[in-house]
Amino acid sequence: MRIGLIGTGRIGSFHAEVLSRHREVGALLVTDTDRARAVAVADRLGATAAPSVEEIFAWGVDAVVVASATSAHAELIGRAARAGLPAFCEKPIALDLAGTLGALREVDAAGSVLQLGFMRRFDAGYTTARALVRSGSLGRLHTVRATTSDPAPPPAAYLPLSGGLYRDCLVHDFDILRWVTGREVVEVYATGSDAGPPMFRAAGDVDTAAAVLTLDDGTLATATATRCNGAGYDVRMELAGELDQVSVGLDDRTPITSTEPKGPPACEQPWPGFLERFAPAYEAELDAFVRLVRGERDNPCDGGEALHALRIAEACERSRRERRPVRMEEIPSS
Repeated sequence: MRIGLIGTGRIGSFHAEVLSRHREVGALLVTDTDRARAVAVADRLGATAAPSVEEIFAWGVDAVVVASATSAHAELIGRAARAGLPAFCEKPIALDLAGTLGALREVDAAGSVLQLGFMRRFDAGYTTARALVRSGSLGRLHTVRATTSDPAPPPAAYLPLSGGLYRDCLVHDFDILRWVTGREVVEVYATGSDAGPPMFRAAGDVDTAAAVLTLDDGTLATATATRCNGAGYDVRMELAGELDQVSVGLDDRTPITSTEPKGPPACEQPWPGFLERFAPAYEAELDAFVRLVRGERDNPCDGGEALHALRIAEACERSRRERRPVRMEEIPSS
């Protein structure tokens, strides 16, 4: 199989390394707007550096992996669809609903395949939690608590391009909430704080956010996020039911210290970031994509799933701005 990878930044380089050693990938072509960066990645992995995106499509590939800047995602998804090529794309499809819906229409019109990169669906902890919820082991689920905490803010230049904390960060929590519980969000109430570094205020963003989400069966969920968690990278989900409760992301590298006399000791090596925490999940999602292209499995996360998560993020942003609960039917779905 010949795969073309577009974008060789941090996540793109990681994907390139995974694909270069996959047993079903016979040739890997990589490109980037930073030509030197693409050449360096290709030389290190024994791949081929293409001068531009045009060559990726012209040289003949069986599928494309999009890890470029977010602003290029929708156009590249459309281009792959028109070329009849299966595509894997890092989230998001686009930073707004119009761009997302436009790209999805192109995929639907072409009848092509699009898999979105929501890697938490491939994490062992979330997979186990989903199985426990679906089996009834927890009993009636009444409360879900999700959190995503970055150890340090991103560069100031990134903020205006990110779409904001709800669309860029919490969108992962919104997707995994739906996937684990099997339920839909019907209403949100969200707020945020920009009391941290001034660059967030300058970008019209928040550095810390919280949302209360009501699911269609009455389950209540909270989702919180911050860019300023100096203890380390912290991603967890707690699910509480009438019979039992479980926690995802609680291990010997979770950056949290108990104040109880008999509590567990502080971790010695907290997670530094998302690539380290979710490395096995990133590998598993790309393996799933290769198997999808080969016709060996169904699509584990199509573009419609990304639209659902983005709509929740949009509802949260509207709730924060307008200081009111927002019903999901207020957010366009087509």
